[in-house]
This record gives sequence, structure tokens and C-alpha cells, in this order.
Amino acid sequence: MDFQLSDDQRALRAGVRDLLAGRFGRDRMRAALDAGTDVDRGMWGELGAAGFFALRLPEAAGGVGLGLPESVLLLEAAGRVLLPGPLVATQLAAGAVKGAAEGGSVVAVLDEGRPVAHLGAADALISLAGEAVRVLEGDALRTLVRDARPVRSLDPLTPLHRVTAPAALGDPVPGADGAGLRLEGALLTAAEQLGSAARTTDMAVQHARERKQFGAPIGSFQAVKHLCAQMLVRAELARTAVYAAAVTADPAEIAGAKLLADEAAVRNARDCLQVHGGMGFTWEADVHLHLKRAWLRAGQWLTAAEAEELLAADLGRCRGAECRRAPSASW
Repeated sequence: MDFQLSDDQRALRAGVRDLLAGRFGRDRMRAALDAGTDVDRGMWGELGAAGFFALRLPEAAGGVGLGLPESVLLLEAAGRVLLPGPLVATQLAAGAVKGAAEGGSVVAVLDEGRPVAHLGAADALISLAGEAVRVLEGDALRTLVRDARPVRSLDPLTPLHRVTAPAALGDPVPGADGAGLRLEGALLTAAEQLGSAARTTDMAVQHARERKQFGAPIGSFQAVKHLCAQMLVRAELARTAVYAAAVTADPAEIAGAKLLADEAAVRNARDCLQVHGGMGFTWEADVHLHLKRAWLRAGQWLTAAEAEELLAADLGRCRGAECRRAPSASW
């Protein structure tokens, strides 16, 4: 199987990276951090106009008509720059919530009693209760937000709230599959983790080249070389798993991809901090932001324990039989 990107996919990735570099560079990210702005409505609208949220909607429904692999490329680019907001939930809800596809609505997700991210900025909430998918909007959502309790978040750009209402709220979405939506959410979150892991690798290598001790770049020291090499291996291993899962859409492969991407994002951020030394612990450095976001994403959509259970169940089904899966689509 050839996982090389097509020319169109390379162009898509380059386009979204250019968009984010121009509209959400480091200065913009830091300004959002200082202001506590978790969702920039102007930026959200620009993403919608660029097709970020409507990427997987059929062209007949006003979408772009692309697939899960292309969504992975977009979310990977967003993860590199720490773009805040419920990007995954809004893209998944593009066909069910009015305005979501165009970037006019911000959509959060309530799943299995987990804290809700970006609830205060949400225009709609998709709630997952078992296999059902429901949408909560209007007065019912405002009531839920009013009664929600804020909880401390690891990431300063991802506010969290605990809601006491049951997940079985709102209007059901016909034909929607809660289990499938969770898996897609897990894969797209893994793509964000992949982007962060790749970015912290670049940050560590750049700093190792520029920072000098004893008259030589610290990148010339064997211990630092090993750290950077291990970071690259983790990121590329996660990339392979995430890209493969995007092609097959197999639940076990998505679970494996989420595990590897979570590990790569968290451990690479920690190693990047180690390469930066004392300055890595300061507020001015961006390393801690990648680490905090990676910790938080690791608990979203599919936790490590849940992914391991899914993989164990898949292995149990395969015991004593030959397990071969044909890819459902080409990259």
C-alpha cells in the first residue's frame, strides 16, 4: 500500500499551512493566550470560508466532498500551531448543525460525562449517549451553560466545564452513529497530536542547532542527538499509524493511532522541554503550551484505557484465525 500524498493532498496541506501561518502565527496565538480567547470568531469564519469544516460534506450539500485522509491533513496542520477551539467537533457536526459548515457556528461535544471543552463559546452541542447522537441548541443549551460548573483545565486555551445534565439531551440526528462519531473524533484528535509532536521535534532541533555551550552547539552532544532522534522516530511512527487509520477507518487501527499519537505528543513535548533546559519552563517559551494541550487531548474522545480495551477486544476476536483487513479506500 502506498501512503504517499497525492499532488492534490500536498496542495491542500500547503494551503492550510499557509492560511494558518498568515492568520494564526505565534503573535496571534500569544495574543489569544493573553486575552483568554479560546475561539476567535473572525478566524472561525475564515476557516469556514476556506472549507475547513465542510471538507467532508458532499458537494451536493455545499461541501468540498473530500474524505477522512484529507481531514487528517487539516487537523495535523492545526495541531502544529496550537489552533484553539472545538475544531474536531465542529467539523463532525457540519452536516447536522446550521452554520457549522460555514464557520458561523461553534459546536462543542458532550461525551460520556467528560468535561465539555469550549462550552462557553458554543452555539450548539452534540451529545453522545450510547449509540445515539443528539444536537442541543437555543434555550436548552443556554440553560445547560448557565448551570455548568467550570473546572480547572491543563490548557489555558481550552476552558472546561462539568455539566450535570444527562447526555441524552437534544434532538436526535437521523442516521448518525455515536460509536462511529467517537472513532472519527479520536482519529482527528490523533492528527492534532501528530501535528504537535512534529512541531515540538522541529523546535527541539532548531534550538539544539542555535544554543551553544562550551563553545559548541548543544546539538553536537550525543545525549541531545539521541533525544531529538527519539522524538523524530515517535512522530513518524505516529504519522504512519494515523495516515493508515485514515485510509482503513478500522476501529482497532484508530485506537492504535490514538495511542501512538498521544504518546508522541506528550513525550516529544517533554523531551523538547528538556532540550530547551531552564528556559523551557518559562511562560515565554511555547513548549509548555504543547505539553499542556497534548495532556488534555489524550483524555478526549478515546482515552488510553479505552483504546487498549478496544485493541484487546480486536485481538481476542482474531485469536485462532487469520485476520486480514483490506483498506476501504486509497490514500
